[in-house]
Amino acid sequence: MDRAVEPTLTEPRYQSGFGNHFATEALPGALPVGRNSPQRCAYGLYAEQFSGTAFTAPRHANRRSWLYRIRPAAVHGSFREVEAGHFGSRFGELAAAPNRLRWSPPPIPRAPTDFVAGLATLGGNGSPDQHSGCGIHWYAANRAMQRRFFYDADGELLIVPQQGALRLATELGVLDVAPLEIAVLPRGLRFRVELPDGAARGYVCENFGAPLRLPDLGPIGANGLANPRDFLTPVACYEDRDGEFELLAKFAGRLWSAPLDHSPLDVVAWHGNHAPYKYDLRRFNTIGSVSFDHPDPSIFLVLQSPSDTPGVDNVDFVIFPPRWLAMQDTFRPPWFHRNVASEFMGLIHGSYDAKAEGFEPGGASLHNCMSGHGPDAATFARASRADTSRPVRVANTMAFMFETRTVIHPTRYALQSPLLQKDYGAVWQGLKKNFTPGQAYPKTRRRRVR
Repeated sequence: MDRAVEPTLTEPRYQSGFGNHFATEALPGALPVGRNSPQRCAYGLYAEQFSGTAFTAPRHANRRSWLYRIRPAAVHGSFREVEAGHFGSRFGELAAAPNRLRWSPPPIPRAPTDFVAGLATLGGNGSPDQHSGCGIHWYAANRAMQRRFFYDADGELLIVPQQGALRLATELGVLDVAPLEIAVLPRGLRFRVELPDGAARGYVCENFGAPLRLPDLGPIGANGLANPRDFLTPVACYEDRDGEFELLAKFAGRLWSAPLDHSPLDVVAWHGNHAPYKYDLRRFNTIGSVSFDHPDPSIFLVLQSPSDTPGVDNVDFVIFPPRWLAMQDTFRPPWFHRNVASEFMGLIHGSYDAKAEGFEPGGASLHNCMSGHGPDAATFARASRADTSRPVRVANTMAFMFETRTVIHPTRYALQSPLLQKDYGAVWQGLKKNFTPGQAYPKTRRRRVR
């Protein structure tokens, strides 16, 4: 029989800051004083270390937390491999062509489907075995996880809701995450997903590399982009429940299942800097030009997973939020470009300023390394005629990008899905030849005085 002990996991509470060493307890005195693993813990708890980096990682990069729990995480039955559906790390089954790709949003399923069952992998690179690269997925679910828990041993999970809120009940506390917010769950953290709105869909970046962190600000200075104080980490709360449960694990690219006789969300107290967190994308402090041209999209970087090459990340998480455009005599939408990075884009809300149509909220696009892309023909025509003598507000939008240093290999599911837009490349076919060798500038355009 299930037995809930107060405080329950129903109402989340938070503490602010990114990378802080937090100390939180659901029962007074549950945290030991002066030592991490005393001979006997208060309340008969077990001490357990939860490490996200090597023990010998430099102090500033070391991630670990000490948990004081009712049972150790080691208490579970044997794992057996189970059917994973379209979720996994099978990248490269089909050739990764240089074609630009775009998908319409997935529908909410009709059959009962929880968060794990609703995950589908669109692409990825690298290897979870080598702790390099990423997997890119979307989810569509209509049922809370019932007596099931999940952890990902392959990577850290960056969850981007697009429709419907998620309640993430984790070992270290509860996160409520709605569209226009994100959540990051450390590699190996056990959790359950509930659906307060009854159904939900969104995106997931599974980061196989170094844990995500805030980027350095360089010449921007001390303020700007995502501020540490706006990141929220849950406080300790716990479940003391006995019964028949299932523990799902993603390990080495495959899905596994083990029986449990208790809820694994039984951490009564914890301290450390390795914990889940959430962030409201509307609090991002956008930086931009107030003269001419516009800076690289690096100014929209929220979080980065660094690689072994300085300045080249394993994964970047970039957003394109509402903002003012004030640059004069400048083509204001994103310019045409080819670059070494591979770009997966999603749209959370509204419309994206580089596409006139076809890129819908919940949909996605993929532009791999050196594939030429940029605004479609209609957007180019409109921006080329725009009056740039006055600022313009880009409103009603929130797009994002998972950007990686290596090619993103679409999965068989992604390339064979009926949601793949077969005619996506046509958006650039309307870009006509405007070359006029006898006339430097059209008469309707005034040259900028230098």
